[in-house]
Amino acid sequence: MTKPFITLFTAPKPFVHPHIAMIQRNAIRSWVALGDEVEVLLLGREDGLEEAARELGVRWIPDLERNTSGTPLISSMFAQAREQGHGDLLAIINTDILLMSDFVQAARSVSRQAEIFLMMGHRWDIDITEPLSFEGDWQVNLRRLIAEHGQLHKSMGSDYFMFPRDAFPAFPPFAIGRAGWDNWTIYHGRQQGWKVIESTLAVTIGHQQHDYHHLPNGEIHYNLPESAENLRLAGGKRHIFTLIDANCRLDEHANIKPMPFIWRKIRREMEIYPVLKWDHPRLNLWAFYVMNPRKFILQRFPDLARRLGIRLQEDNTSDALTFLADLKGK
Repeated sequence: MTKPFITLFTAPKPFVHPHIAMIQRNAIRSWVALGDEVEVLLLGREDGLEEAARELGVRWIPDLERNTSGTPLISSMFAQAREQGHGDLLAIINTDILLMSDFVQAARSVSRQAEIFLMMGHRWDIDITEPLSFEGDWQVNLRRLIAEHGQLHKSMGSDYFMFPRDAFPAFPPFAIGRAGWDNWTIYHGRQQGWKVIESTLAVTIGHQQHDYHHLPNGEIHYNLPESAENLRLAGGKRHIFTLIDANCRLDEHANIKPMPFIWRKIRREMEIYPVLKWDHPRLNLWAFYVMNPRKFILQRFPDLARRLGIRLQEDNTSDALTFLADLKGK
């Protein structure tokens, strides 16, 4: 049996809701279709998971530590992946993400160029309503589908992280599927001085859209108590890093390059420098407000903000596309 190069690990949702079950099978089948270089670990005891692992021909590891709400802990996922997986690289990934061979090619290239790294990238959101085929020219067909119907997700979303198996010897007990843990992961890579690599130019991943019926009241996870606990474990809002906080990027040939010195990047690096250098709460907050005076007025003087007509500017898809264009143009 060929030793895998990458161990993909994930904690799927229950295979109960028809649409969720379908997109999770699509995702896992795309991973399996990458061949012997990739092994897949499905973690947890959610309904239908054991049967799905058997059906799809991947490994099922049932035992995970959970919080008091019953949500699997990412610290346990990392420990199981390191203990049970055989790959030189590990990659935690959401079970709605479609991969193609450029994922493995980029991993090979990055591992030759860097000893310690954290690789992640933007996703392309697409609506998938039926099972996908992973035979013949399936990658050509998937790329066409993404090109014609996909929307690049904003920089807050991180759906996979790849790293050498010796990275993250310990991981905080974050709840999976709740906000904050992925942002801390990027912060930690930067704080440790690793090459934190934005890979969107070299790696195309598809995110199959879904609702949030599996969460309380069917609402997105940001306002859940478990997300608040994740934020506490992360060390607060100043440790919420996003894809723009990478210090390296992959070009179209999967070569590691410095991030381009565009204004938005320079501005952000000035904001996070005190966080990475000293990480003192007051200094972190001061740097944040200096670089974000609009948010300072909104948070500290809301009445004045209303009178002046100051509103919060959100990161949206057009910002992500502009960021991608900046990466291509430098």
